[in-house]
Amino acid sequence: MINNDFQQIIDDFDFFDDWEDKYRYVIEEGKKMPVLDESLKVDSNKVNGCASQVWLHFSNSDKLYFDGDSDAIIVKGLIALLRKLYNGTPIKDLKNIDALENLKKLGLDDHLSAQRSNGLKAMVERIQSLG
Repeated sequence: MINNDFQQIIDDFDFFDDWEDKYRYVIEEGKKMPVLDESLKVDSNKVNGCASQVWLHFSNSDKLYFDGDSDAIIVKGLIALLRKLYNGTPIKDLKNIDALENLKKLGLDDHLSAQRSNGLKAMVERIQSLG
């Protein structure tokens, strides 16, 4: 189950030949995200298991919508990718999205450090725990 926003990322990634361009793309996606208000950078929104500081703020709705931030620019970009994968998904359908499998389509599993991969898994687990 892939929505159009995430399919666009897959298509864009296929266009780039080298990983430097793909990293730049991820970083640019992070820069496009709305700024997370400082008041939302609290422990209850913090994701444990990430090497960098990561906050995810979820709206209360029957569909998943979230914003996020990180002190690492590449991680902020990863949050942006997760938002495109998940935002707008009915909460009851979260279990039907295999985020790590979808992210493999981008080749990220082979190009992120172990710490970044663990942090990404921690973000996905936090999101999946809502479903």
